[in-house]
Amino acid sequence: MRHIKITGLLLLCVAALVCVQTYYCPPQGCALPGAWQFNRLKNRTALPRAADFDGRVTLAALLAPGDDHARWSEARAAAVEGYVVAVTEARSEGANCYSPTRRDAHIDVALDRAAPPHRRVVVEVTPRLRDWARAQGQDWSAATLRRELTGRWCRFEGWLFFDDRHAGEAENTMPGRAENWRATAWEIHPVTAIKVVR
Repeated sequence: MRHIKITGLLLLCVAALVCVQTYYCPPQGCALPGAWQFNRLKNRTALPRAADFDGRVTLAALLAPGDDHARWSEARAAAVEGYVVAVTEARSEGANCYSPTRRDAHIDVALDRAAPPHRRVVVEVTPRLRDWARAQGQDWSAATLRRELTGRWCRFEGWLFFDDRHAGEAENTMPGRAENWRATAWEIHPVTAIKVVR
């Protein structure tokens, strides 16, 4: 069993090195086959159509307490509005082939500018959609988003994604834990549209 884990880790490291060295990151990122679908969902580039949006999804609905594993569908898109509390750059990850420069931007959105972390929803801008936005004349870099969005009421559109790797750090799935830094493991990831409303 230990040999299998070491071999798997070695393959993952080799794949990451190849991806970073060639500056090509496939939709499944640099990951073992079991994580391919997870990363492909994170790396979607298709823009949602009107029929893809689940009109029941609002920021208040995402924040609603209770186990929400099956509350929404990753096959649907959503549009939410709220205050941007914080914008940070994510760490390097397998979905982006561990690139030190091509990282997601995490945007914390809440109904109140002073909302604590466990009352916020995370929406994410990915490098692939950042490239698309740049081609449309928009700057979705973390620095620009932080400067232009923080403290403002904004609208975000994109695909729904349940990041089960954070379910143990979310208030809805692990209520009452002091370490919870988000309300839910549900995200809009990737974000496909951003608008400052006020």
